[in-house]
Amino acid sequence: MAKIITGFHSIEEKVRAGKNQPNLKIFYSKAGPRVKKIIEEAGKAGIKYTQVDNKQLDEMVAELDPTLQDHRGIVMKIENTSATESNLIDFDAWIKSHKDDEEATVVVLDRVTDPHNVGAILRSCDQFGANLVIIPENKSASDIAGNEVIGRTSAGASAWVPVSIVNNLVRSVEMLKDCGFWVYGADAGGETCGKVDFAKKTVIVMGSEGTGIAQLLEKQCDTIVSIPTCGKIDSLNVSVAAGVLLYELYRRKN
Repeated sequence: MAKIITGFHSIEEKVRAGKNQPNLKIFYSKAGPRVKKIIEEAGKAGIKYTQVDNKQLDEMVAELDPTLQDHRGIVMKIENTSATESNLIDFDAWIKSHKDDEEATVVVLDRVTDPHNVGAILRSCDQFGANLVIIPENKSASDIAGNEVIGRTSAGASAWVPVSIVNNLVRSVEMLKDCGFWVYGADAGGETCGKVDFAKKTVIVMGSEGTGIAQLLEKQCDTIVSIPTCGKIDSLNVSVAAGVLLYELYRRKN
């Protein structure tokens, strides 16, 4: 089965991550400056590219979500999409190799179902140096490898940020706590994030857009953290809130 990718950022990051992968192919119509740069990098990476007309590109993207059909003259086709993405990693293996780390940031997404939010959070994780994102297999936008809304919204970060898809978030958080992580749940009514003394090994739990953090998972949190705001609506979008908290951690470390 093949997958079609559009968007300059997403294609660029796949090119950087996909050196000498024969299942990657690029099709382009007009070689504008941005497209020309992508093609040059693809050539260096051993990725094949072919010039076609716009009609063929239109046909290739016809079955994509309407928000992804604006190919802007270039499309990437990935054959054999059953292959595992290199940044999708086994959680138990990650724990074993990082249990002695002195400093790390892990983001847990509890039932975040909107792929736009997942993509935006991955972009913030890339920019602010999160070491791992954990997503439950069920009741979430967990198709990191196959969901191009996530890929495009993340501006390509979904090809780089380490992600673990797990069956049980509570078990995963318990394992992180056993390895010395402190767990901070993002929700209203908690301690203001500017006053929280975050641990060097931090887990940030972001809850569902509608119902927040699940009760069993919230019990694993050492502290509930809130972001002070002054607006007239109830709360921040989950991806914006994640970005704020990740920046706060990054700012303190740097």
